[in-house]
Amino acid sequence: MALNSEKVNFRVDPELKASAEAIFSAVGLSVGEACRIFFKQVTLQHGLPFDVKIPNAETIAAMREYETGDFKKFDSTEELFASWSDDAK
Repeated sequence: MALNSEKVNFRVDPELKASAEAIFSAVGLSVGEACRIFFKQVTLQHGLPFDVKIPNAETIAAMREYETGDFKKFDSTEELFASWSDDAK
């Protein structure tokens, strides 16, 4: 790490921190390294390195269906595609 550096402090929910740390660890990164990568990507992209969007009503409804378990399940992609053509009838 460069001799000339600054320290960054921020607060985060403990559960979120633990979840993120587990993922960082699984890919061999420390929290500091992950933050440096994020900062570098922000700089290279001239913005956030991912889309930040507010979900529309259809997406929100789909997320709620998933959370409640109230959605159709398919055993194969063929079944899924067949349901689309059944819906069109």
